[in-house]
Amino acid sequence: MAVAARPAWVDDELFPFESRFIEIDGHTVHYVDEGSGPVLLFLHGNPTWSFDYRRIIASLRSEFRCIAVDYPGFGLSVAAPGYRYLPSEHTQVIRTFVKDLDLSGVTLVAHDWGGPIGLATVQQHPAAFDRLVLSNTWAWPVGAPIVQIMSHVLGGPIGRLLIRQFNLFVNVMIPVGHRLTKPSDEEMAHYQRALDSPARREGAAVFPREITASRAFLADVESGLPAIAALPSLIIWGDGDFAFGDKELRQWERTLTNRQTVIVNGAGHFVPSDAPEQFVAAIRNWHAES
Repeated sequence: MAVAARPAWVDDELFPFESRFIEIDGHTVHYVDEGSGPVLLFLHGNPTWSFDYRRIIASLRSEFRCIAVDYPGFGLSVAAPGYRYLPSEHTQVIRTFVKDLDLSGVTLVAHDWGGPIGLATVQQHPAAFDRLVLSNTWAWPVGAPIVQIMSHVLGGPIGRLLIRQFNLFVNVMIPVGHRLTKPSDEEMAHYQRALDSPARREGAAVFPREITASRAFLADVESGLPAIAALPSLIIWGDGDFAFGDKELRQWERTLTNRQTVIVNGAGHFVPSDAPEQFVAAIRNWHAES
């Protein structure tokens, strides 16, 4: 285990979990591991970290073993020198994490970029995973012109400058991505402090570009979906999302052959933190039935 300290700015009431750290390929990777029972592995998107799942973990740790990990350069994790923050690299880290913790019978719980990263991990290490929970995510090359334009703009020099210098993704996207609840100043501070310098925001700045630049990675994930399509799956979908809509939902429903869908009416992009009660109820009910 790595010798690392939890920063003093992390509020023990807002994030009432023990912070654990593990060394993986030179990275200091932060994660939480709470409760016992069937394993839920939570993977976050951009620009969030395991803090996004705090209410889910607090509610479910009496019934499940809840593990939430921060990618290198996000949350409380520190990337090794030379890390490029590519989705394929994050996948390698998560795959090693699953192996190092000797996890089995895992339910992947994935949101946003956690979808392609987590599903690539499932495809590469299928023996460890039994079920899928997917929330407002995708796992294929993006074809919509508006998304490609956004990728080129936000992933280009000006967009990356705005993200690095002004924490654009945190300060704008997180509030916009909550429709049912408004993040408090204290909650916003936990996203801001996790990415509190231009260097710390490099990972958040890379992701927009990779929506199009990682087309080959996403195509590989898509090609591997038929092999895992029969896993028991739960889709928890916020229908007030600015990023993913009905088209993506329908594609998931066509792809997953053993799935249930729960629509969270009015929820924005960040469903786990925008509608935590509905998110928890969906997992609890589905797991008991499936």
